[in-house]
Amino acid sequence: MDIFLQQIVNGLVLGSIYALIALGYTMVYGILELINFAHGEVTMVGGMVCIAILQALLPAGSLPLIVALALGVGGAMLVCMLLGLAIERVPIVRCAARRA
Repeated sequence: MDIFLQQIVNGLVLGSIYALIALGYTMVYGILELINFAHGEVTMVGGMVCIAILQALLPAGSLPLIVALALGVGGAMLVCMLLGLAIERVPIVRCAARRA
């Protein structure tokens, strides 16, 4: 029974990630009428940044797990925001300017 409940949680988490990525595709296409396939890349970079921050903070043992997790997620959000801004500013805006 424990394995069944864990698999339900795993399915909900994975489905939520898929839904967020699909929502990003839909919003970008609806606003700019361009398809940006970099959402998967940005999501993966965010996951890797979060893991890297957690690996740097947790072996020290000075921070509680919840604080380290909050710092990891916050750092990943910051990096993803900057990466998304760079992706939006450089190729998408230039491509939209050429279309106009």
